[in-house]
Amino acid sequence: MVEELTVSAIRVAADRKSVELDFERGDNLETHSLAAEYLRVESPSAEVQGHGPDQKKLVSGKADVMIEQIDPVGHYAIRITFSDGHATGLYTWETLHDLARDHAILWPAYLRALSAAGKSR
Repeated sequence: MVEELTVSAIRVAADRKSVELDFERGDNLETHSLAAEYLRVESPSAEVQGHGPDQKKLVSGKADVMIEQIDPVGHYAIRITFSDGHATGLYTWETLHDLARDHAILWPAYLRALSAAGKSR
């Protein structure tokens, strides 16, 4: 049986441009830092992800976005309010862990998509 993933600590950087999370699964502890820009452009909200496969929106111009507020949602997620007003979508512990795990794939793919669309961060 796979043990439940939890987040035991959330620390927003002083400049509000990143968040550090301590993930726990059983005796395993992992700490990951995620940039506000990355979290914003990969938001799990329908506004960004769309309502079905292949409907993800390309979000540009978020290089300077900051984390304004983080609110817990039950014991399984957080809602992040960003400096651009975006505050929809729940970041579950699994979603956050997946974003940390897949950063080396998702971030370069995002930068390539921006370039191909003639847009900037």
